[in-house]
Amino acid sequence: MSEPAAKAVQDFYPDDFAHCYGCGRLNAHGLQLKTRWEGDETVARFTPRPFDIAVPGFVYGGLVASLIDCHAMGTAAAAADRAAGREVGDGPASRFVTAALRVDFLEPTPLGPVLEVRGRLKERTERKTVVEAWVSAEGRVTARAEVVAVPMPAGMALSESAGTVMPGASQGSERKTPPPPRS
Repeated sequence: MSEPAAKAVQDFYPDDFAHCYGCGRLNAHGLQLKTRWEGDETVARFTPRPFDIAVPGFVYGGLVASLIDCHAMGTAAAAADRAAGREVGDGPASRFVTAALRVDFLEPTPLGPVLEVRGRLKERTERKTVVEAWVSAEGRVTARAEVVAVPMPAGMALSESAGTVMPGASQGSERKTPPPPRS
């Protein structure tokens, strides 16, 4: 008998924050990426669609970066929950946003096979989580990345329906509007 699949982090994002194009369970047009623990790494799998194309036979690089980005945020959320003594599904998942994303494209990613996205915690502090992530197709790594995730700023995390700040939100950060561009 096989072991049941680990719970997906994104299935426990609060409804107000489950609309992401890459991983939001409430975005019917999105990618629906699901991040799960597999030992000390996280894993997600995605089958590119025929229109996720760059040139015939290969996946658009922006899709690869999006998969890495959403998977890294899911990894940061899962790591924060583990650090707090919780497992995925013990309550709402902590929410993180991308502070930095560096992707190295090692070779073209083929269109057709299932893509495997893996992540590993590199560093975790109260202010940031650094995740190493990579994408592979048929066992060949096609992209590697380092992603810096930060707790969702309080200005983004205010739940209008619940009137509360979501788990993992930075209490001390204010949402700042950048100045308009200079003419």
